[in-house]
Amino acid sequence: MSLWLVLPSVVAFTLAAGFGASSQAELAAGKFYEIVGGKVDARTYNGFRRYHGSCNHCHGPDGMGSTFASALVDRLPDLEVFRRNVRDGVRSGPSVMQGFADDPNVAPYIDDIYAYLQARADGALGRGRPERLEN
Repeated sequence: MSLWLVLPSVVAFTLAAGFGASSQAELAAGKFYEIVGGKVDARTYNGFRRYHGSCNHCHGPDGMGSTFASALVDRLPDLEVFRRNVRDGVRSGPSVMQGFADDPNVAPYIDDIYAYLQARADGALGRGRPERLEN
């Protein structure tokens, strides 16, 4: 087989693998959100909705904090700590956060909420309702 017949296939495969590796590399780097052209993926959008339905009352709009609950965008813990804190609650000095392990509007969506807060913490997503990527 001629090298000229094989070369276009190798180049096409290499380019396709490179593009796939980029998003896989982001996931491997611990990025749980995807933002393309200022629009967010379904997980991050759902995280925004869930956060504003249950968490913003204490942690403030867009994770910015309030007078009685910490800002989450300033010091977002790693995913495992975040999951545990949301499920089990937090008791630290006078600060008490209830656990949401039994809340059907929060517990199944902890990773989505994390994706939204991670995008905010990374500066990849501004304040306010994000636009959603079309599938």
